[in-house]
Amino acid sequence: MAKFYPPLALIAGPTASGKSALAILLAQEANGVIINADSAQIYSDLDVVAARPSPDELAAAPHRLYGVRDGARPCSAADWAALARVEVDEAHEKGLLPILVGGTGLYLRTLLEGIAPVPDIDPDIRASIRSRDAAANHADLAKEDPDAARRLHPGDSLRVARALEVVRSTGKPLSYWQAHKEGGIGDKVGLSPLILLPPREELFELCDRRFECMVEEGALDEVEALLARHLDPSLPVMRAIGVPEIAAYLAGETSREEMIAAGQLSTRQYAKRQYTWFRRQPPGDWPRFEHFPRPGEGAEEAVALLRSGL
Repeated sequence: MAKFYPPLALIAGPTASGKSALAILLAQEANGVIINADSAQIYSDLDVVAARPSPDELAAAPHRLYGVRDGARPCSAADWAALARVEVDEAHEKGLLPILVGGTGLYLRTLLEGIAPVPDIDPDIRASIRSRDAAANHADLAKEDPDAARRLHPGDSLRVARALEVVRSTGKPLSYWQAHKEGGIGDKVGLSPLILLPPREELFELCDRRFECMVEEGALDEVEALLARHLDPSLPVMRAIGVPEIAAYLAGETSREEMIAAGQLSTRQYAKRQYTWFRRQPPGDWPRFEHFPRPGEGAEEAVALLRSGL
């Protein structure tokens, strides 16, 4: 007798690709609840800047994990995965279809595959490594974990430092711990994923227009309120796309036109990175949908693809 796996839909892709609207259509047709998988939209401080669903969209279907975290508390992939597991389980208990929606690939990967059980890093080792430049750390990594050194670009300072501190603190390379991931739900659900990869040029044009709209619709006030909290500038909420650019304008360091151009550029660059990640990283058998899922222009086909996998 075949084993039953509770269904889980997943809609992922770059910013402005139409994920939220598609999720609402699926939720309305399949009795679903939408669960945020976007690292900026989880923060209560970011609404306009993070392009969180509008009040009308929130009213159109149940939404979870939007604006639930104070910006002073960074939400790691492990933190989000723990929150998401609760929401997925609750949806299943209520007979609802959980629909993961977002563009943060690390969040989704952590939930599905689990997290590497790396022991706590020795603080002295971390401080020593983080005080050195990336080139020196990469040279040491090439001696202590050659495989990681080959995988990582010498200029990727954060990942190089992470790999080096893991091997020095635990005596085992990061690849060892990643091979022993735990806590993932991917083998416990009937997953129906869809990756949105619409035409790039139109996507980038949408990103540009959306940033301009954000500026007109309250993004400046939102960032001003965030800056008034005097939070650590290294926090994720302070580094979210659009926040540094608007903050520079509010400080009088750039003109309005320069701020908009810089924000648009950052958004396009972010969308490009997401596009590349979602094109290459998810399993090859996950469907890639290369259109915008708009009503009458592809939305119905996208919903049918998702429902066929449930």
